[in-house]
Parts: sequence; structure tokens; C-alpha cells
Amino acid sequence: MQTDTAIAPPSLAGRWRAYRQSALTDDLVAAVIVTILLVPQSLAYAMLAGLPPVVGVMASLLPIVGYALFGSSTTLAVGPVAVLAMMTAQAIGAVSAAHGIEPHLAALVLALEMAAVFLVAALLRLETLAALLGAPVLHGFITGAALVIAIGQLPALLGIAAKGSTVVE
Repeated sequence: MQTDTAIAPPSLAGRWRAYRQSALTDDLVAAVIVTILLVPQSLAYAMLAGLPPVVGVMASLLPIVGYALFGSSTTLAVGPVAVLAMMTAQAIGAVSAAHGIEPHLAALVLALEMAAVFLVAALLRLETLAALLGAPVLHGFITGAALVIAIGQLPALLGIAAKGSTVVE
């Protein structure tokens, strides 16, 4: 009689033992390429969020190192993105101005709050809720964010002064 047993994922030590030494060179080349591409991108995202550029570097390199140690997917992209930078700027802009808080400290508090929310969601196994978001909804959100970023850059591109919080203004 055979019983069904779940196979536990390998531990960190098990993953290190199973790691092929032949993949080390390829992984190091990939790490250098990702770093070369990610650093200027992360500087721009930090400035888009209204934060000092060094915050962008930390927000891009530290998650990659953490995911390399504890993550399990070989195809997952980890790090800052334009939509996240824009949402961070929206969330911390008014709070930091109204209360006289440095924007990078407000962003740090926001990051810690989101880490707590994600930890609770992981403990409650709420990842199935992501299946309720259809691809058209996600594509619409990303397209809208891209348009907002592009329109926001028009004054700098055209060399005109623009004020206001809407496109018409």
C-alpha cells in the first residue's frame, strides 16, 4: 500500500549542494549585466519617486541579494519598477510635506508597512486572490501608469513650466 506524502522543498544548504559549479560563471556574468542595467534604472526610479538616488540603488540591490538567498524562482524579476516608484511618490508626497518628514523616511515607513501586509498575506495564504485579477485589468493599470509617467515628462521634454496636479492644469 502506497501513501501520498508531500515532498518538502530543499533547504538552503540542500540548494547549495545541488548548485552546479558550471553555472557559477554564467551566474556571475548575469549578475554583472543586471547590475550594469539596474543601477541607472534604479537611480531614475528613485528620482521619479521623489527620493535621493542612493535610495534607488539600495532598493534595487538589496532585494536581489535577499531573493538570491531565499527565493525559489529562476525567472522572477525582483526590484523597483516605474509603477511602484510612481505609487510611492503619490503616497509619501503629501504626508512628508504636511508633516515635515523627510521623503526617504516616509518611504522607509511605507516599505515596512507593506512588508508587514505582505507577511500577513503570506501567512494567511492569500496568493489565490491574485488569480482574481485578470490580465486585461493588469495591462490597463500598467498602460495607465505609463501614460501618466509620459505626460509628466512632457514639460521637461518641451522645456515649458507646468504646474498643477492634472493633465489639463
